[in-house]
Amino acid sequence: MGRVHDARLDRIETYYDCVPRAVATALEVGPFTLFVADEGTGWQFYARPRLGRQAGFTADDVCRVLERQQTLGVPRAIEWVEQVTPSLLPAVRAAGHEPHRYPLLAMPADVPVARDPRARELRPAEPHLSLALGSVSAGFAGHDDVEPKDPGRQPELMERGDLVVVASFEGDRLCGAGSAAPRGDVAELMGIAVPPGHRGRGHGTAITSTLVAACRRRGVETVFLSAGSDAAADIYRRVGFVDIGTACILGLDD
Repeated sequence: MGRVHDARLDRIETYYDCVPRAVATALEVGPFTLFVADEGTGWQFYARPRLGRQAGFTADDVCRVLERQQTLGVPRAIEWVEQVTPSLLPAVRAAGHEPHRYPLLAMPADVPVARDPRARELRPAEPHLSLALGSVSAGFAGHDDVEPKDPGRQPELMERGDLVVVASFEGDRLCGAGSAAPRGDVAELMGIAVPPGHRGRGHGTAITSTLVAACRRRGVETVFLSAGSDAAADIYRRVGFVDIGTACILGLDD
């Protein structure tokens, strides 16, 4: 027997449709919603299945939205949750593409999570914000050359409660960072990274735990994330996250 559908996936799907709309234009292309980021955000988005559309995707639908992205000069990318939109994976494969598939995990509401004393939530105007964003870029690039990064509109999102940024420290030295985007009672943890020179000392766990605690203080009940690999998923499982699905990401301009 297959896995029973987790009701949290429906809340997460609604969340995925909501989050980009704060800083993007939403275009309907066949059965997809294509999000095109506003200028000055520094972000790029993707196409997702139109909210409530679970079946009936074809290879032609996939080709059409990818061509529209190419025409607009934005990345050709589609993201979806396999268990919510099961017909999309065969359509993507029929169009000649193979997506990446990542563990999708959520923190059970009854699992206690406390803020780690090594990590703290950053304020929108503090200088550490640019360094935190730079440490995330360095962590994902796999090097220790951390350069401050322009936060763009992120302080604005932090001021209005749409973005939480947490960094972990050893004394005054910033060792890694991550963020969360609360919307109502759902939040996704994103971009949690530690540069190689600071790994193996629990900073990723400290950032993750502190982000969960910060979201819960804001009334969030469903905290979730997609892990970049099974090894990364094991780190989150040790914090208390559990597997609830599979995030599929097709990126043709990576």
